[in-house]
Amino acid sequence: MQDRESTVSTRFGEPLTAGALESPAAERNKEPLLAVLKRLLPPAGTILEIASGTGQHVLYFARALPELTWQPTDPDADLLASIRARQHAMPLDNVRPPLALDVLATPWPIARADAILCINMIQVAPWAAAQALFAHSRQLLAHGSLLILYGPFKRGGRHTAASNESFDASLRQRNPEWGVRDLDDVTALAENSGFELRELVEMPANNCVAVFQRAAG
Repeated sequence: MQDRESTVSTRFGEPLTAGALESPAAERNKEPLLAVLKRLLPPAGTILEIASGTGQHVLYFARALPELTWQPTDPDADLLASIRARQHAMPLDNVRPPLALDVLATPWPIARADAILCINMIQVAPWAAAQALFAHSRQLLAHGSLLILYGPFKRGGRHTAASNESFDASLRQRNPEWGVRDLDDVTALAENSGFELRELVEMPANNCVAVFQRAAG
């Protein structure tokens, strides 16, 4: 879920492929995210992206990391159409057709993955979505595999920047069940779901990459 307010747009004065949506936020953060993913992701395997949004991230990452197979997903029909439009414009053998996947629905339409990537989803969704994400990820990932989250987080109950506080207020105004999550709460949920917080990576614009590893047992 990169930016649910994405609209059809233009880039460098040229129209996008029909049906493709564009998120300015995804365009800004794709390079810093790629630099982190190059270090974290396995050398081969299937990377499941939850809430792929417009498709900007998955196509950009897949082109830069061709040894990995990428599986985009989203619950939104317009965003699935955007991903398909981008795939049509830039065909890549290592990107599968997008799957309709709602984290709250059971079963998920995929049986396994070698890593899971989720960008800006748990904030723009009820807490139950975060719970479902960890529960299903536990079933899909082998011990030692990673669930990688990106977005803004509170720390110790406090926002780390005024911009994050404003973003949180705007989300809660749209839906009281949405909002910037506290990293302590997410980490506790992860531990109860069989994951360990392996690493935090500070990112531009007051965001963070939280790397959770599937624990043994």
